[in-house]
Amino acid sequence: MKRVFLIVLDSVGIGEMPDAPDYGDAGSNTLLAVSKSRYFSVPNLKKLGLFGIDGVCIGEKEAAPLASFARMKELSKGKDTTIGHWEIAGIISHAALPTYPNGFPAEIIREFEKQTGRGVLCNQPYSGTKVIQDYGSKHMESGDLIVYTSADSVFQVAAHEQVIPVETLYQYCKMARELLTGKHGVGRVIARPFSGEDGNFTRTKRRHDFSLEPPEITMLDQLKNSGFDVISIGKIADIFAGRGITEFVRTSGNADGIRQTVQWMEKDFEGLCFVNLVDFDMLYGHRNDVDGYAKALSYFDSQLPEMIEKLREEDVLMITADHGCDPSTSSTDHSREYTPFLILGNQIPSGVNFGTREGFCDIAATILDLFGIDVKCSGGSML
Repeated sequence: MKRVFLIVLDSVGIGEMPDAPDYGDAGSNTLLAVSKSRYFSVPNLKKLGLFGIDGVCIGEKEAAPLASFARMKELSKGKDTTIGHWEIAGIISHAALPTYPNGFPAEIIREFEKQTGRGVLCNQPYSGTKVIQDYGSKHMESGDLIVYTSADSVFQVAAHEQVIPVETLYQYCKMARELLTGKHGVGRVIARPFSGEDGNFTRTKRRHDFSLEPPEITMLDQLKNSGFDVISIGKIADIFAGRGITEFVRTSGNADGIRQTVQWMEKDFEGLCFVNLVDFDMLYGHRNDVDGYAKALSYFDSQLPEMIEKLREEDVLMITADHGCDPSTSSTDHSREYTPFLILGNQIPSGVNFGTREGFCDIAATILDLFGIDVKCSGGSML
């Protein structure tokens, strides 16, 4: 194979895993919830074989699917973006990353204040849009940083762009990243710049994630070390702390991510193009917006024909997800769900049901197998 395009539909889960009750996610099924919206229309995903995946209980199965497919089971402990992507790349995380339902310990906050020279507001789990409405004015008056978390393993820092320049906010987040190690090694430190006036604050698109470096070798490392290109589109480079990446492009949302992917399909390179489409999760799953989620998934589906048309003879397209985020439940958190896997290419057999795979890491092993590289990370090739 010359090129593999791996697209992660962030949070598009397809039903609860057996241990979902342990995570408070009994009954979660993101795809089923979204399918009930009148805006849900995914004829192209249907043609690929989405409805034929084990456990998918919506729609009519395609008689002759164009792709092969599988249901992916997460082996890692957790249900967050970092652990999900790490497992896709071949790392099984046997311990969940730390979370802070009561806010961060006083000693962490004191040290962060000392290093930045600024006070801290909030320090609680909070909605990212609500926290700037509730604390934005105090921040603008005092210059103190808004620090908050969520059900995920994240340390988030919000600041108004007119109070603290974005590059300075990034520097503060780098300080936090160096501080949060060991038992406090959260998956991501996230810079959350915002703008506007009291009563009308809005987050800008200059968010930046500072992730833990993967603790083990990944398929990205193996590909890069073998001389292949590893192209990151969206927040992939952030999730892997830049490791194993040869070139990256940040995006402003799903439409931009799809556009950038199509542009890379028109370029000559040899290796992996790894794409994250974050809007499903960030804009709709976490906000319990079923219709918005359905529209976003339908839009992706509408763009699939162009991407498929641009595949070359030696190309492979893969579509998967990293966790669930059922927008129909009372929770706004991620959900512990199986994820879909679709694989399409001129040299890939169509209509093969790989069943339920024990680990997202089988995707990493399959990609390395396609490039003829011995697998040094976790996972077993589907080929």
